[in-house]
Amino acid sequence: MQPDNFTTSFFGIGILHGKTPENLGVLWRTAQNLGASFIFTIGKRYANQASDTHNAVKSMPYYHYKNFDNFYEHLPKGVRIVGIEKTDKAENLENFKHPKRCVYLLGAEDNGLSNEAIEKSHFLVQFKSEFSLNVAVAGSIVLYDRSRNKPFQ
Repeated sequence: MQPDNFTTSFFGIGILHGKTPENLGVLWRTAQNLGASFIFTIGKRYANQASDTHNAVKSMPYYHYKNFDNFYEHLPKGVRIVGIEKTDKAENLENFKHPKRCVYLLGAEDNGLSNEAIEKSHFLVQFKSEFSLNVAVAGSIVLYDRSRNKPFQ
């Protein structure tokens, strides 16, 4: 019999090389509202979040990783990376079954996810849009989809 923590679902969401503090703050506020277990950033481009009006950073665990390798080395056991990226390899969000234990990883609007992040993601997900979206909007759409009580993988 497995310990209870292996059957519990949890998720975190974060941004690789986030560009603006406003986008990070909005995403973190949404993450708190939609049940995220933690939030994170990867890379040097981040700052205090003036738009985090719910003060999610003080209400839930926040992790910062120096680079993608540092993030990857510290993933909790059994956690899957769900990369959010508009690419031919990505599965449509409408059909995606979210893993019980995962991290959602978004890239900054100007660069998206790095090639390394795409290669090491267990899943790539995208949703219908003509152009790429603001990182906070994209992350919020994915978190809302998870919250709709769809079955987990």
